[in-house]
Amino acid sequence: MDKQAVLAAFNEQIRRRPGPASGDGVIETEGHVVRQMGTGWSGVAWSDLNAVGADRAIAAQVERFAQAGRLAGAACPWEWKHYSYDLPADLPDRLLAAGLAPGPAEALMVAEILDDLNLNVPPPPGVQLMPVLDRDGVDSLVAVHDEVFGGDHCAIGQALLAGIGHQPPTTAAVVAMADGIPVSAGRVEFHPGTEFASLWGGGTLAPWRGRGVFRSLVAHRAAIASARGFRYLQVDASADSRPILRRLGFVELATTTPFTHPGTAV
Repeated sequence: MDKQAVLAAFNEQIRRRPGPASGDGVIETEGHVVRQMGTGWSGVAWSDLNAVGADRAIAAQVERFAQAGRLAGAACPWEWKHYSYDLPADLPDRLLAAGLAPGPAEALMVAEILDDLNLNVPPPPGVQLMPVLDRDGVDSLVAVHDEVFGGDHCAIGQALLAGIGHQPPTTAAVVAMADGIPVSAGRVEFHPGTEFASLWGGGTLAPWRGRGVFRSLVAHRAAIASARGFRYLQVDASADSRPILRRLGFVELATTTPFTHPGTAV
Protein backbone atom coordinates (compact mmCIF):
# COMPACT_ATOMS: atom_id res chain seq x y z
CA MET A 1 0.00 0.00 0.00
CA ASP A 2 1.17 3.49 -0.86
CA LYS A 3 0.45 5.03 2.55
CA GLN A 4 0.77 8.65 1.48
CA ALA A 5 -1.50 8.17 -1.55
CA VAL A 6 -4.17 6.39 0.51
CA LEU A 7 -3.98 9.01 3.26
CA ALA A 8 -4.36 11.77 0.67
CA ALA A 9 -7.40 9.98 -0.79
CA PHE A 10 -8.94 9.58 2.68
CA ASN A 11 -8.34 13.23 3.50
CA GLU A 12 -9.88 14.42 0.24
CA GLN A 13 -12.78 11.97 -0.08
CA ILE A 14 -13.87 11.49 3.55
CA ARG A 15 -12.70 14.46 5.59
CA ARG A 16 -13.10 17.31 3.09
CA ARG A 17 -16.37 15.99 1.64
CA PRO A 18 -18.09 14.10 4.45
CA GLY A 19 -21.55 12.70 4.01
CA PRO A 20 -24.06 13.49 6.77
CA ALA A 21 -23.97 10.97 9.60
CA SER A 22 -27.72 11.26 10.05
CA GLY A 23 -30.70 12.19 7.92
CA ASP A 24 -30.83 15.75 9.26
CA GLY A 25 -27.09 16.36 9.09
CA VAL A 26 -25.92 19.47 7.24
CA ILE A 27 -22.39 20.01 5.93
CA GLU A 28 -21.06 23.57 6.19
CA THR A 29 -17.81 24.87 4.73
CA GLU A 30 -16.31 28.04 6.15
CA GLY A 31 -12.91 29.09 4.89
CA HIS A 32 -10.53 26.23 5.61
CA VAL A 33 -12.92 24.37 7.91
CA VAL A 34 -15.58 21.74 7.13
CA ARG A 35 -18.09 21.00 9.86
CA GLN A 36 -21.23 18.95 10.29
CA MET A 37 -24.32 20.18 12.09
CA GLY A 38 -27.18 17.94 13.16
CA THR A 39 -28.75 15.92 15.95
CA GLY A 40 -26.39 13.05 15.22
CA TRP A 41 -22.63 13.67 15.22
CA SER A 42 -21.78 17.36 15.18
CA GLY A 43 -18.30 18.77 14.82
CA VAL A 44 -15.35 19.75 12.69
CA ALA A 45 -14.41 17.02 10.23
CA TRP A 46 -11.55 18.78 8.40
CA SER A 47 -9.41 21.85 8.73
CA ASP A 48 -6.37 23.30 7.01
CA LEU A 49 -5.22 26.21 9.14
CA ASN A 50 -2.08 28.26 9.68
CA ALA A 51 -0.63 29.86 12.78
CA VAL A 52 -1.93 33.30 11.84
CA GLY A 53 -5.60 32.43 11.46
CA ALA A 54 -6.03 29.30 13.58
CA ASP A 55 -7.31 30.97 16.75
CA ARG A 56 -9.86 33.01 14.82
CA ALA A 57 -11.07 29.90 13.02
CA ILE A 58 -11.43 28.00 16.29
CA ALA A 59 -13.34 30.90 17.87
CA ALA A 60 -15.65 30.97 14.86
CA GLN A 61 -16.50 27.30 15.33
CA VAL A 62 -17.20 27.79 19.03
CA GLU A 63 -19.58 30.62 18.15
CA ARG A 64 -21.27 28.68 15.33
CA PHE A 65 -22.09 25.74 17.60
CA ALA A 66 -23.16 28.12 20.37
CA GLN A 67 -25.54 29.70 17.86
CA ALA A 68 -26.96 26.25 17.08
CA GLY A 69 -27.43 25.68 20.80
CA ARG A 70 -29.29 28.96 21.19
CA LEU A 71 -31.64 28.03 18.34
CA ALA A 72 -32.23 24.59 19.87
CA GLY A 73 -32.73 25.96 23.35
CA ALA A 74 -30.00 23.74 24.78
CA ALA A 75 -26.23 23.46 24.78
CA CYS A 76 -24.94 21.72 21.64
CA PRO A 77 -21.97 19.45 22.44
CA TRP A 78 -19.61 18.99 19.51
CA GLU A 79 -16.27 17.52 18.53
CA TRP A 80 -13.21 18.70 16.65
CA LYS A 81 -11.74 15.58 15.05
CA HIS A 82 -8.00 16.23 15.03
CA TYR A 83 -5.52 14.19 13.00
CA SER A 84 -1.80 14.02 13.69
CA TYR A 85 -0.95 15.60 10.32
CA ASP A 86 -3.25 18.61 10.77
CA LEU A 87 -1.73 22.10 10.79
CA PRO A 88 -0.62 24.13 12.55
CA ALA A 89 1.47 21.72 14.62
CA ASP A 90 0.29 23.30 17.87
CA LEU A 91 -3.40 22.98 16.97
CA PRO A 92 -4.06 20.66 19.97
CA ASP A 93 -2.76 23.34 22.35
CA ARG A 94 -4.95 25.94 20.69
CA LEU A 95 -8.02 23.69 20.98
CA LEU A 96 -7.29 23.17 24.68
CA ALA A 97 -7.02 26.91 25.20
CA ALA A 98 -10.42 27.35 23.54
CA GLY A 99 -12.11 25.00 26.01
CA LEU A 100 -12.02 21.70 24.14
CA ALA A 101 -10.89 18.54 25.94
CA PRO A 102 -9.05 15.64 24.26
CA GLY A 103 -10.39 12.11 24.39
CA PRO A 104 -8.37 8.91 23.95
CA ALA A 105 -6.25 8.91 20.80
CA GLU A 106 -7.02 6.28 18.18
CA ALA A 107 -5.11 4.96 15.18
CA LEU A 108 -6.42 5.70 11.70
CA MET A 109 -6.04 2.29 10.05
CA VAL A 110 -6.89 1.32 6.47
CA ALA A 111 -6.84 -1.91 4.48
CA GLU A 112 -7.29 -2.49 0.77
CA ILE A 113 -10.07 -5.04 1.01
CA LEU A 114 -9.26 -7.46 -1.77
CA ASP A 115 -5.47 -7.21 -1.48
CA ASP A 116 -4.95 -7.06 2.28
CA LEU A 117 -7.82 -8.90 3.97
CA ASN A 118 -8.98 -12.50 4.26
CA LEU A 119 -12.74 -12.36 3.72
CA ASN A 120 -13.30 -16.01 4.64
CA VAL A 121 -13.05 -16.03 8.43
CA PRO A 122 -15.93 -18.02 9.94
CA PRO A 123 -17.00 -17.42 13.54
CA PRO A 124 -15.94 -19.88 16.23
CA PRO A 125 -18.11 -22.94 16.95
CA GLY A 126 -21.35 -22.09 18.68
CA VAL A 127 -21.50 -18.55 17.27
CA GLN A 128 -23.72 -17.35 14.44
CA LEU A 129 -23.43 -14.04 12.63
CA MET A 130 -26.86 -12.48 12.18
CA PRO A 131 -27.47 -9.45 9.94
CA VAL A 132 -29.24 -6.51 11.57
CA LEU A 133 -32.45 -6.06 9.59
CA ASP A 134 -34.99 -4.61 12.01
CA ARG A 135 -35.60 -3.05 15.42
CA ASP A 136 -34.88 -6.32 17.25
CA GLY A 137 -31.47 -6.58 15.62
CA VAL A 138 -30.74 -2.93 16.41
CA ASP A 139 -31.72 -3.49 20.05
CA SER A 140 -29.31 -6.44 20.26
CA LEU A 141 -26.47 -4.34 18.86
CA VAL A 142 -27.20 -1.50 21.28
CA ALA A 143 -27.29 -3.94 24.21
CA VAL A 144 -23.82 -5.23 23.31
CA HIS A 145 -22.43 -1.71 22.93
CA ASP A 146 -23.94 -0.58 26.24
CA GLU A 147 -22.33 -3.47 28.08
CA VAL A 148 -18.94 -3.40 26.33
CA PHE A 149 -18.36 0.34 26.04
CA GLY A 150 -20.58 1.67 28.83
CA GLY A 151 -23.03 4.53 28.49
CA ASP A 152 -26.22 4.75 26.45
CA HIS A 153 -25.99 3.96 22.72
CA CYS A 154 -29.64 4.45 21.82
CA ALA A 155 -28.69 7.35 19.50
CA ILE A 156 -26.45 4.99 17.53
CA GLY A 157 -29.36 2.58 17.37
CA GLN A 158 -31.66 5.23 15.94
CA ALA A 159 -29.08 6.24 13.33
CA LEU A 160 -28.50 2.58 12.42
CA LEU A 161 -32.24 1.94 12.04
CA ALA A 162 -32.47 4.92 9.68
CA GLY A 163 -29.40 3.77 7.75
CA ILE A 164 -30.57 0.23 7.12
CA GLY A 165 -33.98 1.56 6.09
CA HIS A 166 -32.51 3.97 3.55
CA GLN A 167 -32.56 2.97 -0.13
CA PRO A 168 -29.88 2.05 -0.86
CA PRO A 169 -28.76 1.37 2.72
CA THR A 170 -26.09 3.72 4.03
CA THR A 171 -24.95 1.22 6.65
CA ALA A 172 -25.04 -2.48 7.51
CA ALA A 173 -24.57 -4.22 10.83
CA VAL A 174 -24.09 -7.69 12.23
CA VAL A 175 -24.61 -9.29 15.64
CA ALA A 176 -22.80 -12.43 16.81
CA MET A 177 -25.18 -14.72 18.70
CA ALA A 178 -24.32 -17.58 21.05
CA ASP A 179 -27.17 -19.65 22.50
CA GLY A 180 -29.57 -16.87 21.61
CA ILE A 181 -27.51 -14.20 23.39
CA PRO A 182 -25.80 -11.33 21.55
CA VAL A 183 -22.08 -11.49 22.39
CA SER A 184 -20.54 -9.13 19.81
CA ALA A 185 -21.72 -6.55 17.31
CA GLY A 186 -20.46 -4.01 14.80
CA ARG A 187 -21.48 -1.99 11.78
CA VAL A 188 -20.01 -0.81 8.50
CA GLU A 189 -20.89 2.57 7.05
CA PHE A 190 -20.82 3.26 3.33
CA HIS A 191 -19.57 6.56 1.91
CA PRO A 192 -21.15 6.93 -1.55
CA GLY A 193 -18.98 8.50 -4.20
CA THR A 194 -15.78 7.47 -2.41
CA GLU A 195 -13.52 4.43 -2.31
CA PHE A 196 -14.01 4.04 1.45
CA ALA A 197 -16.28 2.18 3.81
CA SER A 198 -15.67 2.42 7.56
CA LEU A 199 -15.96 0.03 10.49
CA TRP A 200 -17.56 1.05 13.79
CA GLY A 201 -18.28 -0.80 17.00
CA GLY A 202 -16.92 -4.33 17.00
CA GLY A 203 -17.32 -4.70 20.76
CA THR A 204 -17.27 -8.21 22.24
CA LEU A 205 -18.45 -9.35 25.66
CA ALA A 206 -15.51 -10.25 27.92
CA PRO A 207 -16.14 -14.04 28.11
CA TRP A 208 -16.00 -14.27 24.30
CA ARG A 209 -12.84 -12.28 23.67
CA GLY A 210 -9.83 -14.04 22.22
CA ARG A 211 -11.93 -16.67 20.44
CA GLY A 212 -12.00 -15.16 16.95
CA VAL A 213 -15.40 -13.46 17.12
CA PHE A 214 -13.95 -10.01 16.44
CA ARG A 215 -11.95 -11.29 13.46
CA SER A 216 -15.03 -12.91 11.94
CA LEU A 217 -17.01 -9.67 12.32
CA VAL A 218 -14.27 -7.72 10.54
CA ALA A 219 -14.17 -10.21 7.65
CA HIS A 220 -17.96 -10.30 7.39
CA ARG A 221 -18.27 -6.52 7.17
CA ALA A 222 -15.33 -6.29 4.78
CA ALA A 223 -17.08 -8.72 2.44
CA ILE A 224 -20.23 -6.59 2.55
CA ALA A 225 -18.24 -3.46 1.71
CA SER A 226 -16.43 -5.22 -1.13
CA ALA A 227 -19.73 -6.42 -2.59
CA ARG A 228 -20.90 -2.80 -2.57
CA GLY A 229 -17.85 -1.84 -4.65
CA PHE A 230 -15.67 -0.17 -2.01
CA ARG A 231 -11.90 -0.52 -2.32
CA TYR A 232 -10.75 0.49 1.16
CA LEU A 233 -11.91 -0.26 4.68
CA GLN A 234 -11.10 2.33 7.35
CA VAL A 235 -11.33 2.15 11.13
CA ASP A 236 -10.42 4.38 14.06
CA ALA A 237 -8.74 1.74 16.21
CA SER A 238 -8.44 1.71 19.98
CA ALA A 239 -5.30 0.46 21.67
CA ASP A 240 -7.01 -2.90 22.28
CA SER A 241 -8.11 -3.53 18.69
CA ARG A 242 -5.03 -2.09 16.99
CA PRO A 243 -2.83 -5.23 17.27
CA ILE A 244 -5.65 -7.47 16.02
CA LEU A 245 -6.36 -5.24 13.04
CA ARG A 246 -2.67 -5.04 12.21
CA ARG A 247 -2.47 -8.84 12.11
CA LEU A 248 -5.53 -8.92 9.86
CA GLY A 249 -3.83 -6.64 7.30
CA PHE A 250 -4.71 -3.08 8.31
CA VAL A 251 -2.02 -0.40 8.09
CA GLU A 252 -1.74 2.58 10.44
CA LEU A 253 -1.72 5.90 8.57
CA ALA A 254 -2.11 8.51 11.31
CA THR A 255 -3.43 9.18 14.81
CA THR A 256 -6.79 10.81 15.43
CA THR A 257 -7.93 12.45 18.66
CA PRO A 258 -11.44 13.73 19.41
CA PHE A 259 -11.43 17.14 21.09
CA THR A 260 -14.87 17.73 22.60
CA HIS A 261 -16.64 20.92 23.57
CA PRO A 262 -19.63 20.72 25.95
CA GLY A 263 -21.45 23.43 24.07
CA THR A 264 -22.28 26.89 25.34
CA ALA A 265 -24.92 27.10 28.03
CA VAL A 266 -28.11 28.74 26.83
